[in-house]
Amino acid sequence: MRHPRLPPPYPPPPERSAEVRRRFAEEARSERPDLSALCLLIGAEADGSLDEAGIDAAQMELDELAGQLPYRPGGPQAWARALSRLLGERYGFSGSAGDYDRLESSLLHEVLRRRRGLPILLSVVWLEVARRAGAPVYGVALPGHFVVGFGAAEEQVLADPFDGGRVLTGTDAELLVVGATGAPLQPSMLVPAAPLDVVQRILNNIRAWAATRPERSDVGLWAVELALLLPAHPARLRYERGQLLVQRGEFVQGAEELDAYAHLIEVVDEPAARRIRQQAHSARAMLN
Repeated sequence: MRHPRLPPPYPPPPERSAEVRRRFAEEARSERPDLSALCLLIGAEADGSLDEAGIDAAQMELDELAGQLPYRPGGPQAWARALSRLLGERYGFSGSAGDYDRLESSLLHEVLRRRRGLPILLSVVWLEVARRAGAPVYGVALPGHFVVGFGAAEEQVLADPFDGGRVLTGTDAELLVVGATGAPLQPSMLVPAAPLDVVQRILNNIRAWAATRPERSDVGLWAVELALLLPAHPARLRYERGQLLVQRGEFVQGAEELDAYAHLIEVVDEPAARRIRQQAHSARAMLN
């Protein structure tokens, strides 16, 4: 349903949303979850104009970009530089501070169209293009900034797609982490990120975007509901969903979700469970 006062993208109709969510849950629970497919299904839940033809076109674009990489250019450094030349220099994929203000920066089909996005979505482009070409590539979830890695730990090369694919030195990576957290870079921060961890972080970013825009509680709600479809997710998402439903005037549903969360946590935190049950009671009272 379109809201005349809100800018696009507009969500899909309920039947399409239900199908997108069914496929998202199925893909997330598969033996080898497909990162690009999951990201495009997030896009389809956000943007009703993204139909099956649009999803196929986005996958084909990733295939075509991969086909433009040189055949086995060499070791990790060579792969990183080849991706930087193709995606950063030739096609202009990169990001800037302004991209954090746009929902489209978290939607893969829009990032492919605009060639702009958040670090993690630009990294998805790098990952999916490089993977299709046979590169030893993976995501690296540094605190506060997502990058891509090439090669095994002892020869690891990092590149920053947000900065056009700039190849990072050890000092560069250290500065990124210190700038984000104030703490030094730890080896544990450089391990490959699993596809579902990447998807969870993308949905966290969308939830954070919506949380600062109360008029976009619709976006916050679908992002929470997709996150709940992942095989492993924080239980507190149930509480967040309940709060969002109440905020949107769906008092009965919201109260039921709050009660369910209270039941979940009462064994470990009875005072918190009592507070949340009171919130549920207050939500039901708003119907009178």
